[in-house]
Amino acid sequence: MLEHKHLIIRADVVRPPRGVEATLAWFTALVGKIGMKLVDLPNNPNCFYMDTPGNRGLTCVGIIETSHIALHAWDEDEPGMVQLDVYSCKDFDPEDVLDHLAEFEPTRVVYKHLDREHGLVELVPALA
Repeated sequence: MLEHKHLIIRADVVRPPRGVEATLAWFTALVGKIGMKLVDLPNNPNCFYMDTPGNRGLTCVGIIETSHIALHAWDEDEPGMVQLDVYSCKDFDPEDVLDHLAEFEPTRVVYKHLDREHGLVELVPALA
């Protein structure tokens, strides 16, 4: 059955991702952990580190067979910040995604889990 699930996460973290290769490995492991598959495209997923003062950090995007995953991370401030967006037409467990963030040592996580099939129905209340 076709789903329209969207998980949006904002996390303050002690250890924000900094290295492109390590972040690509983390990202690819997340895709498998939630039962998704990356589309076979060149450079998918793709990660880029922006070294611009005031906006220094990583952006990673991956096209999955059922939609997309995007990660943005800023490492200049303490704590660092991670924003993660998982949209899928296949159901997944948001707890698996939240557990996968543990590597970054989150100190605060807020998220919304939405069902977008017929609107924007919140499935899990935002936690602070």
